[in-house]
Amino acid sequence: MTTISPVLHQLRASYAFMERNANLVKRYWTWELVWMVYSIANSLSVSFIGMGMEYLGGSSNVDGHFLVLYLVIGTLVWRYLSSIFYWITELISIERWEGTIEYTLMAPVRRLTHMAGQTIWAVLYSLFFTGVILGVTVLIFDLDLSTANLWGGTLMLLAGCLSFIGVSVMSSTLPLLFPERGAQMTHIVIALLLLVSGVYYPVEVLPMFLQKIAIFSPATYVLEGVRHSLLDGTRTIDLWPYMWPALLMGIIAIPSGLWVFEQAEKYAKRTGKLHRNG
Repeated sequence: MTTISPVLHQLRASYAFMERNANLVKRYWTWELVWMVYSIANSLSVSFIGMGMEYLGGSSNVDGHFLVLYLVIGTLVWRYLSSIFYWITELISIERWEGTIEYTLMAPVRRLTHMAGQTIWAVLYSLFFTGVILGVTVLIFDLDLSTANLWGGTLMLLAGCLSFIGVSVMSSTLPLLFPERGAQMTHIVIALLLLVSGVYYPVEVLPMFLQKIAIFSPATYVLEGVRHSLLDGTRTIDLWPYMWPALLMGIIAIPSGLWVFEQAEKYAKRTGKLHRNG
């Protein structure tokens, strides 16, 4: 009983952070609705580029259906990964806004427990968010996914979210260390990943130096794996060449991110940066 009790305590603490995030969504549900509508409109706008290319290039030269599906996959995968990124990196900003940052970071709760609740919520919410966008997109474009390997694509998303969690935890130190502009600085990280990962175009069209950087982006492998599973119906076992780099990056990024956050937290406490307003 003595060994189970601390574990249950940590699980309950993690669930408490998940519940807190759920309450935040309920409180600001109008903002969530606005963000949902914006995300759907943005995803559809990008996807319509495929139909526009077919219209401009002639149906005999361009396969508009393939381009639409290519762009839809890139948009949805990126929406899922970036949603996880922002939920985690905005952790400190939300705490400052709510005026609870001192209490949260001073509470007798392990930071791993804290981050576990935050990341589990981010993954679940992002899956729901992306699922809604996918449903609307399928209805608008009447996409045929009968030959797609949906299970393989889902596994690729889950494998990729591990590395993004690590990157996000590491990036969340920016709002902690720089109260005035830290939240804006996280946009640089996500913008660089967007540029090199091949979200809307093949990585091969990038300049060579950017292609070399793309090797270190987990989103590159997730996008390739998901596209192969949905466009080509590639078997799950054959997605391993894309899955193992994403998993390896996650294994490295999560402990590294927690360590970096711990060091930043100690520095913030020592220098008095745990205040509500920058």
